[in-house]
Amino acid sequence: MASESGFLSSDSEDCEQKIISEFKKTSNLDNMTAAYSSIISHVGEDVNRQGLLKTPDRAAKAMLYFTKGYEQQLDGLLKTPDRAAKAMLYFTKGYEQQLDDILNEAVFDEDHDEMVIVKDIEMFSLCEHHLVPFNGKVHIGYIPNKKVLGLSKLARIVEMFSRRLQVQERLTKQIATAMVQAVQPAGVAVVIEASHMCMVMRGVQKINATTSTSCMLGVFREDPKTREEFLNLINKK
Repeated sequence: MASESGFLSSDSEDCEQKIISEFKKTSNLDNMTAAYSSIISHVGEDVNRQGLLKTPDRAAKAMLYFTKGYEQQLDGLLKTPDRAAKAMLYFTKGYEQQLDDILNEAVFDEDHDEMVIVKDIEMFSLCEHHLVPFNGKVHIGYIPNKKVLGLSKLARIVEMFSRRLQVQERLTKQIATAMVQAVQPAGVAVVIEASHMCMVMRGVQKINATTSTSCMLGVFREDPKTREEFLNLINKK
């Protein structure tokens, strides 16, 4: 509203600035949402998959929140789009990998039927809901059925599936299913303990919160003693 002098009052100026700010924010949000949709498509995912339908919008809002501290041009950002694109391709390189390529024939005939455990496998992935990281440790156990897998291949299986847009629950099951496909064991167990940046950096902002998921197949699901042995061993310091 104009004052008697013909200039906008302080309240009117504040209101106008808020309108302009909200317009810019809406425009930025729309552009960023479209950009994230393009990124998801180009890494090899289906943007229309149920779990990803709202991800571009959520990711755009999260990025605006993460960067709310400034609105300025920085020389250090000149090459950021190129670096970020290369980083995203690396973070999602698992889409280009297949289980047979990862195993590379490292499956060996062996008359061994006792539990094999590889624990504390470091894992880094991207939450498919906000495109921010989650990381933690993976513990894998299996009971061979005349076949054993090269130990390093367990870590490579984790790497292949974690280098995709993920939810922890699906990642856990994919690792277990891949183990079954690789060596047809009597049983397989997978436990993941992870910290999610979407809970740490935004939202509830609970820094110390961790999420644990498990997938038990075969004797690990059917026999409580076998499952208990596995859990005791991975928790042993």
